[in-house]
Amino acid sequence: MSNDQDGISERLLQEYHRGTLTMVVLSLLEVQHYGYALVQELQAAGMEVTQDTVYPLLRRLEQQGLLSSEWIVEGSRPRKYYRTSPKGVEVVKRLKTQWLSYTETIRRIIT
Repeated sequence: MSNDQDGISERLLQEYHRGTLTMVVLSLLEVQHYGYALVQELQAAGMEVTQDTVYPLLRRLEQQGLLSSEWIVEGSRPRKYYRTSPKGVEVVKRLKTQWLSYTETIRRIIT
């Protein structure tokens, strides 16, 4: 593959990853997590994410009203915990429904 093709493939994979990560994060945050624990859970599940990816996404989703947050002090340090807001729950339901429909259609097309 040429460098140009590699670059195109990488950009397409990044776009795909970004869109699916939003749905996955909203789903996982139906149960309250703090940021680093969320990153660890995503990595343990096999998603290649870093804090540099997840924290900006959390801030953006909170600004959009899809997440709520609260600071909780555990031990000696405060942690910001995130949870999917009622608006976020509705959005992620629609995303999941659409995702399942798309993946089934894509599976039929490419196999």
